[in-house]
Amino acid sequence: MKVVYSEEYKQVYSYDPASNPGRIESIEFALAGKVDYVEPQPASEEDIAAVHTSRHIAEVRREGVYEIAALAAGGAIKAAEIGLSEPCFAVIRPPGHHASADTAWGFCYFNNMAIALTKLKKADKIKKAFILDFDLHVGDGNINILGGEGYVAILNPASQDRNEYLKTVNNALIKTDADMIAVSAGFDNHEADWGGLLKTEDYTEMGQWVREAARRNAGGCFGILEGGYNHTVLGKNVWAFMEGLSG
Repeated sequence: MKVVYSEEYKQVYSYDPASNPGRIESIEFALAGKVDYVEPQPASEEDIAAVHTSRHIAEVRREGVYEIAALAAGGAIKAAEIGLSEPCFAVIRPPGHHASADTAWGFCYFNNMAIALTKLKKADKIKKAFILDFDLHVGDGNINILGGEGYVAILNPASQDRNEYLKTVNNALIKTDADMIAVSAGFDNHEADWGGLLKTEDYTEMGQWVREAARRNAGGCFGILEGGYNHTVLGKNVWAFMEGLSG
């Protein structure tokens, strides 16, 4: 399976948990010898400006994180483009699903998912997209930017009952007719992370459901890293999801 990744994502660019040293390395260790890495290029300012205001872009520059944030957005674009023809995952940071057009919070700067899907749609490479965001926290940036777009449906499962949570995800994926299934993959709802709900095998199952929906709809699928902060389990959870996604 192809994984979009750059050594640049290891850099510690801030003091937030998403940027902690060792976080990306824990994933790299779990994937060693199992995947084919693809190097991303930074998203162009044109691609970023398609979803963010000039004021927001200038603010990210002032914070000194423009280059790494643009590289994360570029990683999402690359994963989405590969995902048109085969499942793909992007091990990127900073995350993006809390970034709106003119604001950002929750360790995010640019909305990687919105930038990637907007680029595909503008190029007429997809007709409809379904975003599964299984991060512990609702991806308000995804909703703010893409929720009003007629071609996008978004699911942020919210149940505190594990079985109901998984049932909600499965039912939504069974019903969607989107030709691109995109996953904002945050792993902080794992039983050993902040949320304390999901088991490692649940990520494999959700990956399988995503892949099945893409096949049924004769479309594509991809995932991008959002949250996940317990380094001792993060790598195995990412790999579990990728195993399911790869089919």
